[in-house]
Amino acid sequence: MNKTFNIAIFASGAGSNALKIIQHFQNLPAINVSLIVGNKAEAGVFKIARQNNIPTILIERRAFFDSDEYVLFLKEKEIDLIVLAGFLWKVPVNLIAAFPNRIINIHPALLPKFGGKGMYGNFVHQAVIEAKEKTSGITIHLVDEQYDHGKQLFQTQCAVSEEDTAESLAQKIHLLEHQFLPGIVEAYSQSLMSKQNI
Repeated sequence: MNKTFNIAIFASGAGSNALKIIQHFQNLPAINVSLIVGNKAEAGVFKIARQNNIPTILIERRAFFDSDEYVLFLKEKEIDLIVLAGFLWKVPVNLIAAFPNRIINIHPALLPKFGGKGMYGNFVHQAVIEAKEKTSGITIHLVDEQYDHGKQLFQTQCAVSEEDTAESLAQKIHLLEHQFLPGIVEAYSQSLMSKQNI
């Protein structure tokens, strides 16, 4: 089989992690970022998709949570792996069931600390600072039915200084995300491909 391994990136914001993943796979023809999925029409990730000639879809909340419309769409597009790169909606159970162990999320803290509902973006970093943590970092994990709970694939950390603000800590975390997420996505994709004999 010479089927291309297709990745869909789900994002809600500027799309900096999406861009790093797209750039990473431009020279790896066996793995293709073939779809960008967003839930905000004004999200910067759509501009990145256009600049890189990647198809996009803007999802509608009710259809996403109350139907199989997008599950069927992703299957039709032969998506092999979903990467949540700053996607702020909880993934519905039907989508998780349709893509078991095939949805990756990146969380901007060292899970299991500072995870759960409402823990995203600067809310996470502010909580880390208020708890006087000495370290923070990123966790790349598989998605299950609970927030920030699935099997961990990778963690790395950075120091939190007494001078850090939520904004300065966010910059440190973004550097880690950009450095490590594309490689972890590639390694996990390769492991799935070997199981499928792609």
